[in-house]
Amino acid sequence: MVKTTAVHLFPDPSTVIKPIHVYSDEQTAQIEELRQYAHSLVLPESDPYYKWELRWLNKPDTMPRYMRAAKWKMNDAQKRIKGTLEWRREFKPDLIPPDEVKVESETGKIILNGFDKDGRPIIYMRPGRENTVTSPRQLRHLVWWLERAKDMMPPGQETLVIMVDYKTATLRTNPSISTAIKVLGILQQHYVETLGRAIVINLPMILNFFYKGITPFLDPVTRDKMRFNPDVTELIPRSHLDSEFGGDYEYEFDHELHWKQVVDHCGIASDGTRLPAYFDGPKPAISTLPPPENGVVSTTV
Repeated sequence: MVKTTAVHLFPDPSTVIKPIHVYSDEQTAQIEELRQYAHSLVLPESDPYYKWELRWLNKPDTMPRYMRAAKWKMNDAQKRIKGTLEWRREFKPDLIPPDEVKVESETGKIILNGFDKDGRPIIYMRPGRENTVTSPRQLRHLVWWLERAKDMMPPGQETLVIMVDYKTATLRTNPSISTAIKVLGILQQHYVETLGRAIVINLPMILNFFYKGITPFLDPVTRDKMRFNPDVTELIPRSHLDSEFGGDYEYEFDHELHWKQVVDHCGIASDGTRLPAYFDGPKPAISTLPPPENGVVSTTV
């Protein structure tokens, strides 16, 4: 196997996007009702963030995700999407300038690279590579990667994988429970139905208290998606799985090269906006089957 700095930006060609979620006529009508409600809350066209808000609302997965998260209860779905609209207006997750958070990526504590067997982008987190002190920028850095993973999802896929590798992690480098709770809040409230799998490996006994501390803040859906020390070769194709975890992919992290490949692929401009022709996301490299007319990818795992 030859070492490489090339990032996997597309799923393995043999990937079949799955599972598929098909909606009934009643559910489709509910999705449309939520869409009309959300659009009634849209910022005025004169607001600089208007087109970005509309861009998010018009993504094919947005309304179905919020309806599923609310278990098809309209009042709850409306409350959830209103809360996320308010959060996005303040946080502007889709407009974080790359240079604002680039320093956080210097050690590779969070990288985006490759896809699982269902076509989910994989975010790797390595707490042992922590290189900065606790600050709001750390949170924005994580959100920046969540947005890039959303950008890289192939057509029909709407979930991602987070793999947390605790090898070399210590009490000093591990995030505090308060920081983890903030991360969970953003993921569970504003990226609903986006986590497909959470894989935790090499967790030392000394950090068991950390998971005990955050468990009360995990909703049942998130908790059900967590896997501790699974056989990752069953979940990720060997061509995309780092050799460190039993795969055939001899990836060698180079901060500048990794950063440039992702930024260029997603068409992110220096001010956080998109380069021409990238407003709707990266340019596809392979064709994939579209989802059913009234359905999108399920988050069932």
